[in-house]
Amino acid sequence: MPSSSADRPPISPKLALVIGIAAVSTASIFVRFSESNPLIIAGYRMLLASLLMLLLSLGALGQFKKLSKRDLLILLGSGASLAVHFGSFTASLSYTSVAASTVIVDSSPIFVVILSRLLLGEEITKREVIGIALSILGAVIITAGHANLESNLYGDLLALMGSITLATYLVAGRDLRRKMDLAPYTASVYGIAGIFLLTISFFMMIPLIGYPLREYLLFLALAVIPSGLGHNSYNYALKYLKTSIVSVSILGEPIGASILAILFLGEIPHPSTAIGGAMVLSGIYVTVMSSTNDT
Repeated sequence: MPSSSADRPPISPKLALVIGIAAVSTASIFVRFSESNPLIIAGYRMLLASLLMLLLSLGALGQFKKLSKRDLLILLGSGASLAVHFGSFTASLSYTSVAASTVIVDSSPIFVVILSRLLLGEEITKREVIGIALSILGAVIITAGHANLESNLYGDLLALMGSITLATYLVAGRDLRRKMDLAPYTASVYGIAGIFLLTISFFMMIPLIGYPLREYLLFLALAVIPSGLGHNSYNYALKYLKTSIVSVSILGEPIGASILAILFLGEIPHPSTAIGGAMVLSGIYVTVMSSTNDT
C-alpha cells in the first residue's frame, strides 16, 4: 500500500546526505582561502555557528536548568575538546595537504571506539580491532610519505590531534545528548569552543577584530555551510535512514575535499596519501559497520 504524502520526508534523506557531504567538504577550501590566523578562523566559525544554532533552540533553552554541576563541567570539557579539534584541524591545513588532513581528522571513529573502551568499559570486537589496525597502518603510510617534508609531518600531527580531540568531544557528550536536544547542545558547545579559541587568541596578542570584509564572509561561510548546513543535513538524514548509512557517509568528506582541492587549489594528493588514505577510510568503514551491527 503506498505511503501517504504525510509519511514522506519533505526532502529526500539520501539527497540530504549528498548535500551534507558536499557542504562539509567545503570547510578545508574556505580555510585555505582565508589569510587569518587559524585560531581566529576556528574561533569565529564556532561562535557564528553557535549563534545560528541558538536561533534554532530558543524553545528548548529550559533544558539547561535540568543540568547538574557535573553535567555543566562535562559540557565545558566537551566544548574545550571541540575547540582544540577545530583549532588543530584548521592549523593543520597550513602545513599539510587537504587530502591528508581530512583523512586523518576523519579517523575519529577509531578513537571513539578506543576511548569508549578505556573510559566507558565498552567491549571492542574483533572486526573493530581489524578496522583500527588497518586505519593505523594507513596513517603510518601517510606520515611516512611526509617524513622528509617537515611541514607536512607537522600538519599530519596537528590533524591527528584534531581527530583525537573530536573523539573526546563525542565520547564526553554521549550522556549529555540523552538530556539535551541537538540544537541547544550544539549551540552551547560551539559557543564554549568559540569563546575558548578567541580567548587564547587574545592572550597570544592575535587581533580579534579589524579584518577585511572578505575574511568575515569566509568565517560566516564556514559557520553556515559546513557547520550549519552540513551537520544538520546529517542529523536530518538520521531520522529516516539507518545509523550505519549516515555514519559511513563520513568517508565522503575526504574524497569531496580532495576533489575540491584539485579544482580550486590545484593540489594533487601525494601517492602515500592516496594509498594510506584508502586504508584509513577502509578501516573506518569496517569499524563503524562492526559497531553498528553489534548494537
